[in-house]
Amino acid sequence: MEEFARAAGLSRPTVSKFFHDPASVRSKTRSRIEAVLSESGFRPNIFAVNLNRRRSKILGLIIPDPLDPFYMALAQRIERSATDAGYLAFVFSSNGTPELEERAIETITMLNVAGAIIAPLGKKSHLAKLSSLGRNIPLVFVDAPLDGSGPFVGTNNHQTISLITDYLIRSGDPPTYFDMPAVNQNATDRKLAYTQTMTRLGLKPVFANLAVTDSWEFEKVSYQAANAILGSGGFPTRTILCANDRVAYGVLAALHQAGLKVGLGPGFDYRVAGHDNQPLSAFTCPPLTTVSQDYSRMGEVALDLLFARIGDGGKPPFPPGKGERILLNGELVFRASA
Repeated sequence: MEEFARAAGLSRPTVSKFFHDPASVRSKTRSRIEAVLSESGFRPNIFAVNLNRRRSKILGLIIPDPLDPFYMALAQRIERSATDAGYLAFVFSSNGTPELEERAIETITMLNVAGAIIAPLGKKSHLAKLSSLGRNIPLVFVDAPLDGSGPFVGTNNHQTISLITDYLIRSGDPPTYFDMPAVNQNATDRKLAYTQTMTRLGLKPVFANLAVTDSWEFEKVSYQAANAILGSGGFPTRTILCANDRVAYGVLAALHQAGLKVGLGPGFDYRVAGHDNQPLSAFTCPPLTTVSQDYSRMGEVALDLLFARIGDGGKPPFPPGKGERILLNGELVFRASA
């Protein structure tokens, strides 16, 4: 930066002011800097600039599964909105393991981030490390709550599961619930919501036989479990409600390979529905009936909460103790599978 300032015949503060906001310097000075930029190809190291600031413009984001389309879409939305607000967002993945989540937490600490948004592993998360991070920087949790501390933005599972369970009952056989691996609080909340909805409607909850696991390989786990169920006589009812869309993908694959037809109406063997409205769910065969999670809105609300806690300089005004808990409602998405 000093070499560039000398080449432009200007002071370093003036050049720094330009890179922070080109409109903040006089038009003649701006033209002069832009001419030297064109000749030299110089670009400031924004990453180094942020690390050198007392209050950086860097945000951290940790997601549990980089291959999950929901987390990919959520991360993309957060990155885009953070960039629009003048921040750099660095995305880390725990890849389903507590060791990588801990490493991501340590990296975020070293990066001097202004704040972080975290979709925690859940039961495998290192609570002590996350609590320590939360005492030093503003944190907002998304998708699945951790332990009740800090702001959280997620889906209203009791609203969404009730919505789709009620629809499936009205349009056909009561659904058998096909659980997801017990990786986080969403698994517990959705199973409870299904049970409460069935009980409220005077029906007995019915569950598919699924071995207890905390694997993030949802498709593989559900595919193997569905094959085992089909090999031992089939599902208890002709309608299957899966705890998430990725679980439904494995069930659809198993039904297809068994020669069974999935769809609504006579001539079909089973109906299958999911939860999340993953980007790929419109392109399964048949396309998957599901209930939406609004990842775009989730990212926006999480960033709003984070920016409110970061403040405008000085010591961040984020409060200690428990934070806001915002649950977003979903909508039914009708497709051919149910």
